Amino acid sequence: MQRRALVLLPLAGLALAGCGFKLRQAPNFAFSTIYLSTGSPLGIELRRNLEAGDRVRVIRDAAARDSADAILEILQDQRERVVLGYNSSGQVREFQLRTRVRFRVRTPSDIELLPSTEILLQQDQSYDETFALAKEAEAQLIYRNMQSDAVQQIMRRLAAIKTLTP
Repeated sequence: MQRRALVLLPLAGLALAGCGFKLRQAPNFAFSTIYLSTGSPLGIELRRNLEAGDRVRVIRDAAARDSADAILEILQDQRERVVLGYNSSGQVREFQLRTRVRFRVRTPSDIELLPSTEILLQQDQSYDETFALAKEAEAQLIYRNMQSDAVQQIMRRLAAIKTLTP
């Protein structure tokens, strides 16, 4: 039995290597410094993700903004709650939670690297008045998850920038 396992273990490794499986790595960016001014929760999470890779330094000081290779501007960071349905007595039964983020990336000399881009994430949430506090906590958790998803999408779009010149 142990012999069979020892033979199958290297074969499993070869199978994984042959299928193209690879762990996600930190992205490569075309810039080494980026200016990010926002202090919103989305901006803080984005800054942490950018600085986690050791390849990019985030500049937060507005006076040093022109020394950055790229400038990331968060144009809109908005959360919305839309009523989707009511019950027979007119009480809300379902919401749609939305997170809308609009941003652009440019150089200090105003060369647009990434035009104004909008990310819209939405998720439905059932609602019951008797569990109002729990449903509010659930909504905040959903918003946090959508924010993390938006940050990951922004990171992928920043990694797609290949050069700092037009």
